[in-house]
Amino acid sequence: MNRRTFLTASIAASSAMLLSACGFQLRGSRPLPSMPALTLEGDTNSAVALQVASRLQQLGTEVTADAPWRVTLGTPVLTERRLGGDGRASREHELTLSIRFSVQERANNAYHINNEALSTSTRIRVSEDDLLNRETLMREAEQTLTQQLSQQIIDRLAYVEGMQ
Repeated sequence: MNRRTFLTASIAASSAMLLSACGFQLRGSRPLPSMPALTLEGDTNSAVALQVASRLQQLGTEVTADAPWRVTLGTPVLTERRLGGDGRASREHELTLSIRFSVQERANNAYHINNEALSTSTRIRVSEDDLLNRETLMREAEQTLTQQLSQQIIDRLAYVEGMQ
């Protein structure tokens, strides 16, 4: 083993030991707490709602009509804002996807989250002359925002007091 390889391996091992000793963990490495069965209500046909339902089932959370907890999802709203001048070249767009949701305990109708708003946004640069590419980029950005927003909802649900 040459000196450079040895130094690289030593530095990497030392860094890993230091980070683990101070309690450092990569984001997402901590499992979410288990959640009880949930009912999804409201706009359940939106891409966000379908993504939330799918992700909940992947996490082992039962989604049924008579569950002890109700999650009411509003209709997601996609807002597009054009940034920059009025030139015909490429232009930057800011896309924001937002939703309102509530969490209610069925037994006593108590709201644990009442009409809370969540949103996520991104910026993309598209050419106004290339309509096909523009639509593809917008659709991909919207799919990414849908995934991010559904993950925010899951994260928020996982830490609702009283659900665990």
